[in-house]
Amino acid sequence: MSTVKISAADVKKLRDQTGAGMMDCKKALSEADGDFQKAIEVLRKKGQKLSAKRADRQAKEGVVIALTSGNRNNGVLLRLSSETDFVAKNEDFINLAKSFAEIALKNLPDTTEALLELPFDSSMSVGDKVTEQVGVIGEKIEIAQYEKLVTAAGEGQVIPYIHMGYRAGVIVALNLEGPQFIEPGKDVAMQVAAMRPIALDKDGVDESVVAKEIEIGKEIAIKEGKPEAIIEKIAMGKLNKFFKENTLLNQAFVKDGKMSVGDYLKSIDPKLTITDFKHVELG
Repeated sequence: MSTVKISAADVKKLRDQTGAGMMDCKKALSEADGDFQKAIEVLRKKGQKLSAKRADRQAKEGVVIALTSGNRNNGVLLRLSSETDFVAKNEDFINLAKSFAEIALKNLPDTTEALLELPFDSSMSVGDKVTEQVGVIGEKIEIAQYEKLVTAAGEGQVIPYIHMGYRAGVIVALNLEGPQFIEPGKDVAMQVAAMRPIALDKDGVDESVVAKEIEIGKEIAIKEGKPEAIIEKIAMGKLNKFFKENTLLNQAFVKDGKMSVGDYLKSIDPKLTITDFKHVELG
């Protein structure tokens, strides 16, 4: 047992630094003989043990954070998952997710794995911080998804949108810069959140999906007793309907069903379009 006197101020300092409970901080400092770095390691090891125990747990709650750089050239989406919505609604958890997203936005790593290796602060990596917080929170948490969009200066801007209180997020890349395009960009981001398109246009739909839709169209036509000579034509018609319903630029614009999203953007500026989008949601 440690003979080092642990002051309330030391406990509070460790709590402020890690977010761990007061008793956990006191125990960690006692075990570490008052050494702060060792105490953090104690808490991290506790998190590692808990992570191993809860590895097979479902973490379908959490928050989605969408951020863009000051010049709006870059944007990131990050989903920090938890087991319960009780944790997800905690302000400290939301702020933790925002801090991870800020690190991602500053560094723009290519993968979630690369993000986890980035420094969180001078004492630990992002991955270490996640592990530490498992011990602090007492349930499985993880950076479950990370996406980014990058545009070159003068060649577009990224617009963010958070849906339903951090339960979903969208970033869309416009090909034109300027504050006059921010609201149209948000309109399209809301469209993505509501209608969940699978691609920007038909060229972005995976070939396996196209083949499957053609196969389904043919099967329906055969079951309906259509003549063999027009089955292919019917299947292609159904495929075009699929593209219209499931690709962003071809979808009916939710705020005005008389025009497509692509036409809506052109009504703002003939050259305006979306070059890419990312959509992340809980579940």
